Amino acid sequence: MKAAFKKYTLNFLRPGGTSRGVLTRKDTYFICLCDGDHLGIGETGLFPGLSADDRPDYESRLQWACDQLQMGREGLPEALREYPSIVFGLEQAQLSLRSPSPFELFPSGFLKGEPIPINGLIWMGDLPAMRQQVREKIEAGFRCLKFKVGAIDFEAELGLLKEVRKAFGPGDLEIRVDANGAFAPGEAPDKLGRLAALHLHSIEQPIAPGNREAMADLCARTPLPIALDEELIGCFDPSEKRRMLEAVRPQYIILKPSLAGGFAGSREWIEAAGSLGIGWWVTSALESNIGLNAIAQWTATLGVAMPQGLGTGSLFSNNFASPLEVAGGKLWYRNDQPWEANINDKLCT
Repeated sequence: MKAAFKKYTLNFLRPGGTSRGVLTRKDTYFICLCDGDHLGIGETGLFPGLSADDRPDYESRLQWACDQLQMGREGLPEALREYPSIVFGLEQAQLSLRSPSPFELFPSGFLKGEPIPINGLIWMGDLPAMRQQVREKIEAGFRCLKFKVGAIDFEAELGLLKEVRKAFGPGDLEIRVDANGAFAPGEAPDKLGRLAALHLHSIEQPIAPGNREAMADLCARTPLPIALDEELIGCFDPSEKRRMLEAVRPQYIILKPSLAGGFAGSREWIEAAGSLGIGWWVTSALESNIGLNAIAQWTATLGVAMPQGLGTGSLFSNNFASPLEVAGGKLWYRNDQPWEANINDKLCT
């Protein structure tokens, strides 16, 4: 068997604003496995500035992984625990290699036309632009919206959320917010209280990761359910995952397979959360349609009913044509829509 990797740059159709800055492009990598006439492709969704494996030696570690396939499907991921996106890419490539169809990795109703409910993402920006995004998402059929908050004036963000809630009650529209750690610990309780008055579903990562004691205190007293996101990054050992959740006791956790160690690492989080009564949902981390397809198919096997965060495939101008389609606030796999022609030649030669 042979293996190789290739770098690919995804370009945003329009800049995406977060509390960490504005995104206009994102580099990603693909691992290709070749065994005779069989080919397997997987995306290693590195997220610069966020992933635990965003290190100077990333490409050399990718090459090392390609050279060490003899370590097997258990030994190699264990050796790469601190490189979760590479583990994720290898998992996909190995599943792809063994599948009769290289992009159908997990049999489920999703591949037969059963959609996955998802949230619509509202990027940070000036208020007119954010209002326009809201109108577009509502007209497109979304009944769950996630707002990025924390980059512009909080009063302005709160005012926009009040506008949306006035127009759409809790029974008509679920609202989530994601602060990406933007709130200072001292101001977070007051801000969460004001947000909770709008009957929101939850807030992701209100304060920066690494403030475990402050986060635990906030989760214990919050009037608004808290979902940990960045807090999970860099936690590799299964026992440490459980210890962290026991200490902080969030209401939810957010699973990004590219950041959590692929499907295996995400399952460790699910098992730990389930034993403690903590809820969870799955989101993508700005992968191309190849990684998003794998995440969606895996998520469909988990039997989760709440909206997932899997609607990012349409953000890029140079994404790969695929059967994935967002319609009516749901993600669909359209069997009558083929994958992009010659995609193997683009990524594996």
